[in-house]
Formats: sequence, structure tokens, C-alpha cells
Amino acid sequence: MNPDLQRLQPYPFQKLAALFREVAPNRDYRAISLSIGEPKHATPQFIRDALTANLDGLANYPTTAGSDALRGTIAGWLAARYSIPAPDAKTQILPVNGSREALFAFAQAVIDRSKNSPAVVCPNPFYQIYEGAALLAGATPYFLNTLPENNYAPNFAQLPEEVWQRTQLIYVCSPGNPTGRVMPLSEWQTLFEMSDRYGFVIASDECYSEIYFDTPPLGALQAARQLGRGDYRNLVVFSSLSKRSNVPGMRSGFVAGDAKVIEKFTLYRTYHGSAMNPAIQAASVAAWSDEAHVAENRRLYAEKFARVMEILEPVLPVTLPDAGFYLWINLSAAEMRAPISDTAFAQALYRDYNVTVLPGSYLARSANGVNPGENFVRLALVANVEETVEAAQRIAKFVSTLN
Repeated sequence: MNPDLQRLQPYPFQKLAALFREVAPNRDYRAISLSIGEPKHATPQFIRDALTANLDGLANYPTTAGSDALRGTIAGWLAARYSIPAPDAKTQILPVNGSREALFAFAQAVIDRSKNSPAVVCPNPFYQIYEGAALLAGATPYFLNTLPENNYAPNFAQLPEEVWQRTQLIYVCSPGNPTGRVMPLSEWQTLFEMSDRYGFVIASDECYSEIYFDTPPLGALQAARQLGRGDYRNLVVFSSLSKRSNVPGMRSGFVAGDAKVIEKFTLYRTYHGSAMNPAIQAASVAAWSDEAHVAENRRLYAEKFARVMEILEPVLPVTLPDAGFYLWINLSAAEMRAPISDTAFAQALYRDYNVTVLPGSYLARSANGVNPGENFVRLALVANVEETVEAAQRIAKFVSTLN
């Protein structure tokens, strides 16, 4: 067996299941989960119809590069969304089976094991796929703590020069999971300059880009264009329909950016065997071609945030994120009669009110002497409005017992 498998840590939800095995939930309440970032809004009917209307495509092997129609639609969507020239659909766009698969596979294609101690950098807290991808590519993951005192911005000075010299890949997430923070142009400029200096590839995870409140989040390709980097050198963006269009089970996304990097990634995926189902490609064309359902999706999230914030603000330090569907709550800043850890909070809330939230420490690693997720909890406002409001009311009632 691959010995690197032993280096993988349990997934956050495995840890949560173990935590909850120690208690029984209060059966006086129906179960409501705010722990997993799985959209629960209804899948639009026109996407379902496009999927079923193209089931004849199951009789054909799909190509790794995807259909011309899908690549062209994605290129057009990127141009319209970010006010940039349409990327070359043949060389700068590659459809993938969701961003999760692509984010993992990308490290396997990018990392050069022959070089001494390759490093992969990622934010902390983070999406655990980044860490697993690094480890199974034969690299060492290094973490940039994102802390409230810095408005959750990555401090690139946290890592020593010798680590940056070995860095071959950096994962960034904007809007961020779990903070919802959007990277400004100044940070992109710094990151691009560092990429030029050290030669690493930037993997920009943008799966939450279409869930926002007012201003559409700045994207990496957009930032590159604004900074005169029209070739997108060493930059690849990852996006998905899961959150945007409420189709997490469809597993449909894309990568876009540096043509040279995508050429190598396409070669890897030819052997990886993960070409997208033709019926799903047709449904994806329909989804990327429509914005009305995305606007309605944002409206539902905005309503939930407004109502939840009103309920929780009197008892917890909640702040509206820049984008995304998470609340990242700092329990250390809450006014309680005694400190409570993120794991104890999650366990007691589940036991007393049958609401599931995710301890922040499960999303992070100790780095520079601190676990930046410790004493935070993440709430995913993914359920319908009624359930989400009810969960917030229970949380407020629970916190009142701690004050």
C-alpha cells in the first residue's frame, strides 16, 4: 500500500461523528444540520430536464477535454462574469468532475517529486483536500494561519524563505472556507510577484464565487488581467456548479488559466480516467448559460443570513462574511460566564438541541504554535429558510444557558 496513506488525517466529519458518539441528541427536537456545506436548495427543473433529455449520451465514451459546447459555454461565462476576454476554449478551459476531484488531482500533476522536499502551501483553516493532495503527491504541506486580528488575511511572512524556495504549489480559496473572506487585488499582486520569484503554481479555489450579497467577488483571472498578466502564467482557477446551481451530486466544474499548465493537467487526467458524463456535460451547458436561478439562489441565502444574524447578534459575535454561505463564529469573543471550547460547544448543542455545527479546530492544523480554528464554530446556512431560522433560534437559546 502507498505509505503516504498513513499520513492522512481523519476527515472533519469523521471527527464530528466520533465526538457525537459520546452523547445522544435531544429527541424533542428534529435534527437540523449546519455542519456540512452541502446546498439544500432545490435543483432547478431546467437542469434536471437537460440531464434527462441527453441520456442517450451514456452510449458514448466522453473525451477527457469535454465537449466543444461545454468548453465554449464556460469560456463565455468567464468573460461575462469577470469582464475579461474569453479564455481560449481549447487550451485554457478543462471541464472536470467537480472541483474536489480536480483540486486533488492537480497536485499529482504539478508536484515534481525529483526535487528536494517539495512543499505545498495552503491557508489554515482550510479545505482538507489540499492537505491530502499534497501528501499523496509526495510533498509536505505548510500552513498560513488566517486570524481575526488580521481580518483573516494570509500573512505570507509566516513561512521562512527556505520553505518558499521549495514551494511548488499554493492553494488559495476566495471567497474563503470557512471565513467567507474575498482576496483583494493587492493580495493577488503580492501572490503573483511571489509566484514569479519562486516559480510555484497558484491553484485558486473559487467554488463559492457566486454566493455573495452586493458586489461580485474578485476572481483570480480577473485580478491577473487587471495586473497585466493576460497569459495567466502559473495560475489555474477551479470552479464548480455545486454551490452556484445547487447540484452537488452532479459533480461538474472546470479549471481555467495557464494553457501550459492545463495541457499537462489534461495529460494527467487522460490516464486518471475522469472524463465527464456526456449527459452531465449537456446539463452543465444549460446551467452555465442561465443566471436567473443563480440570482434566486443568492436571494435565499441573503434572506437566511439576515434572519440568522438578527437572532444570533444579541448572544454571539457574528459578522456577515464577504461571500459564501458560512458563519465563522469566534467563541472566545463571546460574552459567556465561562470559556467553552469549540468541541464542547458543538457536542452540547447537539445533545441539548439536536443542531449540528462543525468545530473550527477540525478544519485547521497547529502551525506557529496555534490552531487558528480552535474555539471557532462553522455554521453552514444551507438548509431551507425555515430550518435555518429554527436552528438559529435553538442556538440562541442554548447560548443563553451559557451566559
